Amino acid sequence: MEIKRNGSQPSNKGPANWFTGTVRVDPLFKAPDPARVSGATVTFEPGARSAWHTHPLGQTLIVTAGCGWVQCWVDRSRRSDQAM
Repeated sequence: MEIKRNGSQPSNKGPANWFTGTVRVDPLFKAPDPARVSGATVTFEPGARSAWHTHPLGQTLIVTAGCGWVQCWVDRSRRSDQAM
């Protein structure tokens, strides 16, 4: 078991080839190989966005504050709001 304290891992600026605008990435965990799972809190400043990309094995988004737009390849974009 590995325990990581909140704030014990440094934040990173979102890389320019992945994001437009100001984005902060706070890593939460990365499982050891051969697992492929990882987690991070990603904070977008107003007007920032991610570049169009895919996740062939899937992705889970948890909106904890604010709202934004999400889109799947074959669907229309839709608003994603924080759960009340």
